[in-house]
Amino acid sequence: MSNKSTFLFARPSFIEGVARVLDLGSTLQVYNESKTANEADSRAIQKDWEAIGEDVAGAAREYERREQANK
Repeated sequence: MSNKSTFLFARPSFIEGVARVLDLGSTLQVYNESKTANEADSRAIQKDWEAIGEDVAGAAREYERREQANK
């Protein structure tokens, strides 16, 4: 999964994950923050389209590779 599609989610390391088991007060919760809801939405939509663009480019490269192999 691309880091673009998980932009708004916290992605803890293994050690942070272990620490969260013991964090009963949820003091370790950290998310990517934006100044406004509109900014967060805009950034998330931008990242979504970037991920889609990467997928389409990858599919086009794979198609080209297969076309070249079939010649």
